[in-house]
Parts: sequence; structure tokens; C-alpha cells
Amino acid sequence: MKMKNNKFIYLAVLAAVFASCEPEFDNKVTNGSYSAGEADFSSYVAIGNSLTAGYMDGTVYRSGQKYSYPNILSQQFALVGGGDFTQPSYEDDVNNTGGFLLGTTPITATKLIINTSTGGPQPIAGVPTSNVATLQATAYNNMGVPGAKTFHLLAPGYGNLAGVATGQANPYFVRHATSPAATVLGDAMTKNPTFFTNWIGNNDVLFYAISGGTGVNQAGNTNPATYGPNDITDPQVFAGAYSAIMDALTSKGAKGVCATIPSVTSIPYFTTVPFNPVPLDAATTAALNQGFAQYNGGLQLAQAGGLISADEAAKRKITFHAGAGNAVTIEDESLTNLSALGIPSYRQATAADLVVLPASSFIGTTVGGNPLQVNGVSVPLADKWVLIPSEITAIENATDTFNTTIKTIAASKGIPVADMHAVLKQLVTGIASADGQIYKAGYFSSATANTVVFSLDGIHPNARGYAIVANEYIRVINEFYKAHLPYVIPGSYPGATILTSNN
Repeated sequence: MKMKNNKFIYLAVLAAVFASCEPEFDNKVTNGSYSAGEADFSSYVAIGNSLTAGYMDGTVYRSGQKYSYPNILSQQFALVGGGDFTQPSYEDDVNNTGGFLLGTTPITATKLIINTSTGGPQPIAGVPTSNVATLQATAYNNMGVPGAKTFHLLAPGYGNLAGVATGQANPYFVRHATSPAATVLGDAMTKNPTFFTNWIGNNDVLFYAISGGTGVNQAGNTNPATYGPNDITDPQVFAGAYSAIMDALTSKGAKGVCATIPSVTSIPYFTTVPFNPVPLDAATTAALNQGFAQYNGGLQLAQAGGLISADEAAKRKITFHAGAGNAVTIEDESLTNLSALGIPSYRQATAADLVVLPASSFIGTTVGGNPLQVNGVSVPLADKWVLIPSEITAIENATDTFNTTIKTIAASKGIPVADMHAVLKQLVTGIASADGQIYKAGYFSSATANTVVFSLDGIHPNARGYAIVANEYIRVINEFYKAHLPYVIPGSYPGATILTSNN
């Protein structure tokens, strides 16, 4: 089997003309008018997950961490009486590669970079130097813990080194938990916050999404101890945990800002790889159609026997054409089970499906070097590579439910909400920043290197993206607390790491 191109590189797909919109920075400030308003920033604490920790390019690394949005905010707060702001130390990341060791074994990957000699993102060469077992036993102002879900912030033992190897503890929290039995929230409260930001909840649905929907929607199961890592959190569990977090954060009168969680359809991890990226020549097209003839014939028999409708038979039929724009073939567990007839649950993807970013380097590869067994073409993509409509609906419903909970609980405490869900959706068409530049939620390409705001993992912002996040917090603080804080300039922050070689 011969394809026109067996490697699919999508880095240039999103070089598009940006939509124009007006800046929304109406609360202009000057040096002489800076003010904290009704807020007290003397002890600022940030609660959250990777989005709070400064995670980007697939990890936390020494130079990247300083661009976390809480650290950016702390610099603005310092202008109006904000106190010292501390983050977990990454001084042991001596080569600035990111990643962790457990003993001598790497347990997380190094950061992603662009290698211009080979094209495409790849992990930077080198071995991590940050060791999880080097315990800092210190509470920090930035208590963002990559990988944390809402209920994890309340869980004793989440920072116990003994639990890392078994997956019962989080290596990021292990490094700085004040004791093996400490909780993230408990350590945060030792800082006696006078002001906080709370952006937790993304992972309660995101891990299900990035797994391609291989997890379980746990709605109705209120025992998180039984959850798998890729499951969607039950709404009652989410609400209970979020309420407990907010009770603690506001218990001594602290003010703050909460934030909603974004829709996965807003991030490049799910919007970069098209559903129809396959180019074929005439000979390969004929061979593929012949190969699926028996499968298509079986669907006709199933329809004739009343086992599936005509609509489902048409949906499941697999047909290729010569040229570009062929849809990938996928497995779809939502289809009628015809395994008793030896008919698998295959179909071709449509625009209603979302192909995950890692599939860009998998589609077009062969199974065991067999040119007739091409992944995403003659061999359908497994569930983990694609979100189908029923999975997207489950994600959107959970996201909406969680965001309603966030807004309701925040309102009950008199705390404003930064609607990051709306901000990231606006990034799809473009946001004009204080520097006059329009930034967009696309993936990196040579044409968009200066204006993309997501890092190379396709999930987390880059430094410019975190600056935009910080500006949204500042907008809410200025409006709600009658403060006068200056905005930051996203264009003054770095983009992706671009190297001419990787060795």
C-alpha cells in the first residue's frame, strides 16, 4: 500500500487570518493611580492545578515556572502593597529541561521544544535532574498542583512519597508537602491568605477528554476512592469538595477570585488535527475500498435483517477517494454491537469528532512495518485517539455543571468569578490585548509563532497565554474590588522554545 505521505505534520495548518476585535481594557491606570482598592494583597495564595502551577510544554521547568499567572499577578500586587510570593523551588532543574526523577528513574517527560532541523515538537534532549525524593517540606504561596482534581486538595497522603510509585500520591505535591499526611488546602492555609485565586476543577473533566473518553463518567458515584484517573467526577463530589475549599479560603475573611474551567473544544489539543487528513493515490484508494468491501457488504446484510437502520448503515460505510481530504477510520463503541456477525464497530470520522493532538504522529504509521496495515486508514484508530459526539456531550455537560457550581458557591461567599470558559472561547476568534496584538487559541506554526497563546502540549498556555489569564484576573479585581492595577503586556513574554538542533 502506498500513500502520498505517511507522516502528517500539522504545524502549519492554523496559519489563518485573525479575526479582529477591540481591546476590553477599559479600566486604564497610571503610575500615580495604582491602588489595591478593597483588596488586601499582603498574603496572596493561589489554589489550583497545572494551570496555576505554570505548567507548559508538557511539564514544569525552571525558566517557565516564573511565568505562572499567580507569579505574574504577584508582581502587579507588589505595586499596591502585595507581600512576598513564593513558588515551589525548581533550582534543581539545572539543565532547564523539566521532568522528574524518582531515585534514578525518570517518571515524567522533559519539556517540548521546536527543533527546526526535524520539524514538529519533541521532548528536549537530556535527563531530568529534579528528584521527587528531594523533599522541600514547605508551604508556598503558589499551591497549584499539576494533576490535581478538586477532591485531591482535601486528601491526606496526596503528598506522601511512599505513594508515588503506586499512583496514590502526586509527585508535584510530594516535593513540597509539609508532611506525608498534609493536604494541599491545609498547607495553603498556613500562609494565612488575605487574598486568593482559586482555579480548580479542570482535571475533573479534562483527563477524561485527553484519554479520548476511555474513562468513566462517574455521575451518581459519590465515592471518589473508586474513581480511575481518567474518570469524570460526580457533580455532588465536585460541589462538596469545592464548597469545602471555599469555606477554608474565606474562613478568616480573605477576599479573592474564582475561575471557571474551559471547554475542551477551545484548546488546540482537540482542534489541531483535522478529521480528514489522509491523502491517497488512485492505486491505494482502490486497494482500500476493495479491502473494506466485505465490511460494507456485512452492513447491508445487517440492515436488511433489521439489525441496524439505513442511517446507521450509511454512517458506518467506509469509502475512500483519490486525493486529499480522506477521513480517518475509527472505532466507535456507541454503534450497534454487531460482533456476533463478525462486524466490528468501525466508521470514518466526521467534523463532529475531535481527534487528539498526539494522533498527528500516529496516523499514517504502519503496524509492525506492514505497508498494508496503516493506522487511521486500513487500521481504525482506537478509542483513545478520538472523542466521538457522545463523549463530547458528556464532557460539555460536566463542564457546564461544574461551572454552574463554581459560580453558585463563589456568589454565596461574595467572591467574583473570572469566566475563563468564556475567555478561551473568545480566543478561538481572537482577543486583542493591551499591546494591540490579536492573540488566538491555535497551535504553534511558523506563521503564528508570535501570536499563539498555547504551549506545545496543546493544553496549557504558554507565557503569553498566562499573561492573558493574569489580565482577566486583573480586570475582575479592578472591577469588583475597585482596585487600580496595571495590565501586563502579553507580547513582552516569550513563546515556544525553538532550537536548531536537539542534542
